[in-house]
Amino acid sequence: MAHVFIPSLMQKITNGISEIEIEGQNVRQIIDNLDTKFPGIKEKLVEHKGPIPKLKSSISVAVDGEISNIGLIQKISVDSEIHFLPAIAGGRD
Repeated sequence: MAHVFIPSLMQKITNGISEIEIEGQNVRQIIDNLDTKFPGIKEKLVEHKGPIPKLKSSISVAVDGEISNIGLIQKISVDSEIHFLPAIAGGRD
């Protein structure tokens, strides 16, 4: 199972749990399984504007230390580490 790190701002939903092992073959399945265990976490991570759900623009997901560019469809292996992070925006001066 993948090892998921829960951001501190979402730990109210998880009753203080900061790390958990969850099954899933991609980020979407990981979030769905998290939401089954902790109802409400999906609405903090996923937006449903338009026909295709996607990660909220304020959230990034790192899988095995790499920020994913493909969000919910990012594949997960059984020993992956997943971090949900506040998205960091950059720009020019």
